[in-house]
Amino acid sequence: MDKKLASTIGAAARAARMRLELTQADVAERIEVATEVYGRLERGGMLPSVQTLLRLCHELNVSADELLGLSHHTPSPRTSEAPSLPSERPEIRRLLRNLRQLDPSYVKLLGLVAKALLRR
Repeated sequence: MDKKLASTIGAAARAARMRLELTQADVAERIEVATEVYGRLERGGMLPSVQTLLRLCHELNVSADELLGLSHHTPSPRTSEAPSLPSERPEIRRLLRNLRQLDPSYVKLLGLVAKALLRR
């Protein structure tokens, strides 16, 4: 593994993620890798596959040149959709990620708890 390239990709991915105000878990979910794997990628501990690099470019709205350290920030053209910007705070996105994994009966129960808390 080329450690310098891995560090370059990791630093560029982190900078792009921070510009978009996303958490590592947000990006990991969007590019379909485990949060731990994405964290290792950002720390320069691994190189992404070509497919993961492509998904990173798409989700972080950066060119492959920028991730590879060949150019500075120039958003890549996106023809099919607008950049995916966060609409909620990181805590809300984290809660939603966890809720999606719960059994529907637990989601309903949590909804009732939230409603009761709002009444207080």
